[in-house]
Amino acid sequence: MRLTALHRRLHPEDPHVPDLARLERPRLSSLEALYVLLSSTSAEIGHDFFQPLVSQLASALRVSSALVGELSPGRDSLNTLALCVDGGFRRSVSWPLRGTILEQVVTHGSRHLPEGVRSHFPEDPVLQQLKAEGFLGVTLKDAQQKPLGILAVAHTEPLDAGLIDYALLGALAARAGAELARLRVQAELERTRDFLRNTLNALPDPVFVKDRAHRFVILNSAFCRVFERTEQELLGMSDYDLVPAQEADLFWKKDEEVFAAGQPRENEETLTDGSGSSRILNTKKAPFTAGGGEPFIVGIIRDVTEWRRLEMQLRLTDRMASVGMLAAGVAHEINNPLAYISSNLTYVAEHLAHEELTPTQLTELRDAVLESLEGASRVRVIVQDLKSFARADDESQGSVDVHRVIEGALRLVRNEVHHRARLTRSFEPVPAVRGNEARLGQVLVNLLVNALQAFPPERLAEQNSVNIATRSRGEWILIEVEDNGQGMSPEVQRQIFEPFFTTKPVGIGTGLGLSICNNLIRIMGGWIEVQSNPGWGSTFRLVLPTFAPKSDAPAATASTGREKTGAQGLRRKVLLIDDEPAVGTAVRRLLRDYHEVESLQDAREALKRIANGTKYDAIVCDVMMPEMTGVQFFMELERSAPELARRTGLMSGGVFSPHAIEFIESRAVELLHKPFEREGLRKFVERLCASIP
Repeated sequence: MRLTALHRRLHPEDPHVPDLARLERPRLSSLEALYVLLSSTSAEIGHDFFQPLVSQLASALRVSSALVGELSPGRDSLNTLALCVDGGFRRSVSWPLRGTILEQVVTHGSRHLPEGVRSHFPEDPVLQQLKAEGFLGVTLKDAQQKPLGILAVAHTEPLDAGLIDYALLGALAARAGAELARLRVQAELERTRDFLRNTLNALPDPVFVKDRAHRFVILNSAFCRVFERTEQELLGMSDYDLVPAQEADLFWKKDEEVFAAGQPRENEETLTDGSGSSRILNTKKAPFTAGGGEPFIVGIIRDVTEWRRLEMQLRLTDRMASVGMLAAGVAHEINNPLAYISSNLTYVAEHLAHEELTPTQLTELRDAVLESLEGASRVRVIVQDLKSFARADDESQGSVDVHRVIEGALRLVRNEVHHRARLTRSFEPVPAVRGNEARLGQVLVNLLVNALQAFPPERLAEQNSVNIATRSRGEWILIEVEDNGQGMSPEVQRQIFEPFFTTKPVGIGTGLGLSICNNLIRIMGGWIEVQSNPGWGSTFRLVLPTFAPKSDAPAATASTGREKTGAQGLRRKVLLIDDEPAVGTAVRRLLRDYHEVESLQDAREALKRIANGTKYDAIVCDVMMPEMTGVQFFMELERSAPELARRTGLMSGGVFSPHAIEFIESRAVELLHKPFEREGLRKFVERLCASIP
């Protein structure tokens, strides 16, 4: 009775409930059922699991056919995963469920008709195809007991089933349901993985994921293209396998900062690619934790090399535009001292033509020479200001003397200020700031020019005022440029830092100046504040961080450490190489009381003399020369006379190629800037000779 009751609970709708005697006569023994069950648990997983399952089930129950199928998403059809008929396998088919015994199985969880099944379902294509007389099927379910598919057997003769048969079919259905659910999860994971992979590969920027050991575990195709390797080659590698050690050390350090902080970080880094070229990268990294608690970081890389190059050109263009606008004033500042220099030299030349000079004339000649020297010094300072202002290649940051930069900017705009406004200074003692001298000078010139252009054209110059002030605020230094011009409305203030926004007439401004200034100050770690009211003027405030040198950094020196006091006072033989003969003549005059100077205009001729045995204690060579440059000469000297190369310095008027800049910095070559004075030239030569025993 218990077996009958169990069967009725399993099949409450089945009118053909077998009697107890039939339930006690199963189609297979307990040993056979155990064998089939064990075989199913040790079978292969995946889609290959289903064919052995139905084959063993059909063989054990001694039936003509067995099948396992998966329900369609709409549960209106069954797609066979394996179909065994008369000991062979049929191709996969799809059967509709409506009005079939398969629909009954899905609806009620199971269905058993020992005989006459086709008469109950005369339109059922499954039963007709299998020529079934008896049928037994159960539903495959997932962990939430939702139907996934059907496991069924059919026979061309009556199909009795005992309790062991039911138990085996239920156990195999549970096993098959679990496997089908696993396959669905696996398929979903594969679809999700493919979706993620396709999404990452569609991104134009390189993307990577690193594990806690800094190994690459996920990469997109853009990342692979950077290093010209396949994904399979790159997976499991670290930065040390791809870039020079010093770069890999930096990447490792930045990764550790992200892991430790648990917060996203953004860095600008330099990468040496497979071809040896250096690229500037902007890298954004963020940490995350996987489901198992393992930490990872995901990074997105953007190559900003070209953008930085264009940005540098834009900054240079803005600087040159400012210089062009101030050209008349700068020319005035230079022409004034040149005027009396020229006059004084003419006066000196005329009087030196006389054989005898009176004491009064000698005094006047001495005064004329001293005035000329002072005028030349003024010109030199202005030229140095222009060189510093227009320097486009210097991207370094370090200690910057705020007041020195301000005075340099004021010298460039002095003529404009003199004719347009009264200038006042309110300087407090302030420490150096961290930044870039050329960039800060560009910002200050731009702000000063803007202040001068803010005055109403009808107003007199003595009514206009510009005040530049400095003061400290904790670890920050403030530089203020204040004017009493027309001021700005709140709407204009909100847009002044946007590129190409300008309130100036067409042809007067591009609208890029303040945008570039804002960007430059941000690069230096600061920001710009603005206060303005229409009719009352404006104040632009630069906020910059103070310079805090690292405690382990060596103290700064004015030279490369070649000084040796014992070298001072000793007469040396010095070779000067410069394609301008007048430079050689001037250097001989300045040094003839200290050293013996030989002058040449061709670096190749100098190499020939050195090769023929001519000895020199020091060599001073110009950087930019025709035929052979100073850098080329230095490199050849390093090969042929390395000891003499260590006593060779370069000089330049400020025109450098990128290659020359890199060479001078990498070799730490002594560099003398033109124009120079006697004392500076003498000390330069002494430093070169300092290594002589």
